[in-house]
Formats: sequence, C-alpha cells, structure tokens
Amino acid sequence: MEAANANCGIISSNLNHIPVLNGTNFKEWKENIMLVLGCMDLDLALRIEQPILTATSSVENKRDAEKWDRSNRMSLMIIKRDVPEAFRGANERSINAKDFLAEIEQRFAKNDKAETSTFLQKMISMKYKGKGNIREHIMEMSHLASKLKALKLEISDDFLVHLVLLSLPAQFNQFKVSYNCQRDKWTLNELISFCVQEEERMKQETTESAHFASTSKEPGHLKPDCPKYHAWRVKKGLPELPKTK
Repeated sequence: MEAANANCGIISSNLNHIPVLNGTNFKEWKENIMLVLGCMDLDLALRIEQPILTATSSVENKRDAEKWDRSNRMSLMIIKRDVPEAFRGANERSINAKDFLAEIEQRFAKNDKAETSTFLQKMISMKYKGKGNIREHIMEMSHLASKLKALKLEISDDFLVHLVLLSLPAQFNQFKVSYNCQRDKWTLNELISFCVQEEERMKQETTESAHFASTSKEPGHLKPDCPKYHAWRVKKGLPELPKTK
C-alpha cells in the first residue's frame, strides 16, 4: 500500500510540471510532455511504431506489444489531460498517441510565423535603459536569438553584436565608434565583458565629476581655479576653462 501511494505521489508530481496547453505555449507544453513521459518510461509508443502481431508471433513479441499498448494508453491519457477540448477537434477520435501529438502540433505550426515576428520585433526594438545591469540586457537579447533559432531563423553572432550596440544609449557612442574603427570582431562574450567594463568606467567618471563639482563649491575652490579639477579635465582631454578673476 505504501509503495502504491508513493508511486501515485511521484506520478502526480510529474504531471503537475505539465502546463495546460494554450494558444502561445505549445513548445513549452510539448517539451514538458516529452520530459515527463520519458522520466516515467512511458514514451515507447512515441518512439517506435506499433508492433504487429501474427499467429506466429513469439511470446517476446507479444510482451513487446503489451508494453507498447500500455505506453500508448498512458501517453494518450497524460497528453489529453492538459489539452482543452477547444484544441482537440478531430484528435479526440485518435487512438494513437504519436498521431494525436502530431495533429496537435500541426494545429500550432501556423503560429510559428507570428511568433517569429513577435520575437524579432522585440529584439530589434529593445533599448538599454542604463539601469546598471548591461549584462542582463545583452543576455536577454541573446535569449531571444536562441528562440528565433528554434523557429529556424538564425541570427549570426556578428549581427547580434551589432543589434546589441544599436540598443545602447548615447552614453555608449564613443564605445560604439571604438568598435567600428577596429578590424577585429567581438564574440558575444567579449562584447558582454567590454560593455560591463565600459559601464563601470562611466560610473566611476560620473562619481569623480560629482566629487569635483562638490569640491568646487567650497570657498577658494571655484572649478576653473581648482588644480585637481584642472588636472582631471586635462586627463580626460577636455578643453581648459577660463580663469576666474
């Protein structure tokens, strides 16, 4: 009894990982279906054709056919469990789990073009807001490129690097010019590393500028007369300011 209860608990836990199929999550739903059926060793009917028994079939052949029948029956129950009636249609008459899954997939294949357009539009329109986590921004764009690849639209690394650079705000203009002026191309990982470094450099520069601005307000430390501020401007290649009277 305890073993049976444990098995029921495992089955229930596995089934809870399968989302209910809707109009936008077919790929996620199918991946979870295949994973659960594989882990439960119930995917035999999805991997091989139904064995054909004859009058001369051996005991082993009959045993294989029984395993296939059980796999097919259980797979159909699990697949149909999270498929709303609105998506079943003629599939309800199917007695073959593999065919049932294939027909469901055909129903959602037409959405691939729309999904591709959605991902592509999102990637092209993405802009970095400058909130201090440029690595996350680039990884999100890379994730969209992976989704497009799964939809058979491959974005090359070179093109992705250019898209990322175009998504960066004006503060990165000098950084972009630096990339465009060199012969070597960057990999995505190199781009991430250099962008993180550039963002840290700009943060430090902003902090230094704020410090000098604060210092210049002290009596006797007007910005044009402050030696430290003058040295900082020279270091940054900025033009000299006229001395105060």
